[in-house]
Amino acid sequence: MAVRTDCRHYSTRTLPAGDVVERCRVGAAELVPFACPDGCLFFEPRAIADAGWQRREPGRER
Repeated sequence: MAVRTDCRHYSTRTLPAGDVVERCRVGAAELVPFACPDGCLFFEPRAIADAGWQRREPGRER
């Protein structure tokens, strides 16, 4: 199965070298190759507040 990017436990980070690190916050995903298990018991839909929004500091120009 592919990675469930719509799960709230899915996390991705881009390192300064340009490598992308994907992980499951609860450790339920297979590490090599990175994939979510079929019918994962820990799957929870991602909340809209978790879907790529960025916070801007007050008083700072765009």
